[in-house]
Amino acid sequence: MTSRERVLAAINHQTPDKVPLDLGSTLISGIHVSSLHKLKVALGLTGENDPVKVFDPFQMLGEVDDDLRDVLGIDTVPLPSIKNFFGFKNENWKPWTFFDGTPVLVPEKFNTIPEPNGDILQYPEGDRSVPASMRMPKDGFYHDSIMRQKPIVDESKLKVEDQVEEYSIMNGEDLAYYEKEAKRLYEETDRAVVFGGVPGTNLGDIALVPGPGMKNPQGIREVEEWYVSLMTRKDFLKEVFSRMTEIGLKNLKLFYEAVGERIQVIVLSGTDFGSQNSPFISPALYRELFKPYHQAMNEWIHQNTQWKVFIHTCGSVFDLLPDLKEAGFDILNPVQVSAAKMDPKELKEHFGSDFTFWGGGVNPQSTLPFGSPEEVRQEVGYLMNTFKPNGGFVFANVHNIQAKIPVENLLAFFETFQENR
Repeated sequence: MTSRERVLAAINHQTPDKVPLDLGSTLISGIHVSSLHKLKVALGLTGENDPVKVFDPFQMLGEVDDDLRDVLGIDTVPLPSIKNFFGFKNENWKPWTFFDGTPVLVPEKFNTIPEPNGDILQYPEGDRSVPASMRMPKDGFYHDSIMRQKPIVDESKLKVEDQVEEYSIMNGEDLAYYEKEAKRLYEETDRAVVFGGVPGTNLGDIALVPGPGMKNPQGIREVEEWYVSLMTRKDFLKEVFSRMTEIGLKNLKLFYEAVGERIQVIVLSGTDFGSQNSPFISPALYRELFKPYHQAMNEWIHQNTQWKVFIHTCGSVFDLLPDLKEAGFDILNPVQVSAAKMDPKELKEHFGSDFTFWGGGVNPQSTLPFGSPEEVRQEVGYLMNTFKPNGGFVFANVHNIQAKIPVENLLAFFETFQENR
């Protein structure tokens, strides 16, 4: 099988010739630039002093290139979005040295000038004339949002238009880029093409709520205020999600006209519905606030395309899975096996025919960073043998591979995958 055929078989719940591997096709299945550099050096793909590109400046994820895809047998490739979280393009690369000494290349508009305390600030669209929207603390590993919430003194002044300002209808220039790049990836590679999603579909993604790419965000833009609003401003949020869905549906149609079936997977939602111990929201609240809009977009996709729909939702979401299934999601990520009620055998038994599990490769909170290489091997082997029967499984870490992972553990992770795939 080609890589694309392998992924298609798995997500269609057929048994592929071997388990597909993803690394770097999405912003939630990538690898921190520091760990990427260590891995490439260990594999002989780069030198100690050779830089790697920062593919996602928000989370400081590194660019997985074709050399690494070939060596590891990665079966996926991303269709990159035009702009990053900060609202500027990844272009005109410049060298920088990360806090831990990793040599990297960052986009031209990525600010590398530290504050007096050593923090690095990032600015919307790279515009230093407006307040910063992100902060990477000195010796940190990724950016945190800076809350720029304006005081809400009059509830009647909340406007749907303010809350959806960043979501626009895709223009001809953007669509031409996606058409050209999707065609290139489809024809010049045999890998499954994965797209991170069109504007308007990502309802309530907390990484996007603060408006990191916006110069002057209005509306509900503070994390705690947003979560409170799920209970106290339901009618307003329904209007917001309805408007977003209108935009999302228009963009899905335009995007499909541009790329057709040259992509195989689309990420529709990155909203986290689970905490470590339980869902963030009840199934009843999901049905009321999110499900109707997810259903509308997923129904359009399934009726008009062959794409499979990917939802990223961290934490303990077992109780929400029946509704996510009915909402039309095909792929569940990151499959946080360390969270409550997320036992791999239970997931496979109860939902193995409903979802493709994309992730679930190892416990990223303890085993991968703190376990021995042998413990990594044992856990990866167990999880692979649990999830892979009858397809419906794409191997990846649970969420992004973080910084400070021992390189011996990284090698054990991928070597054990190869031995069991």
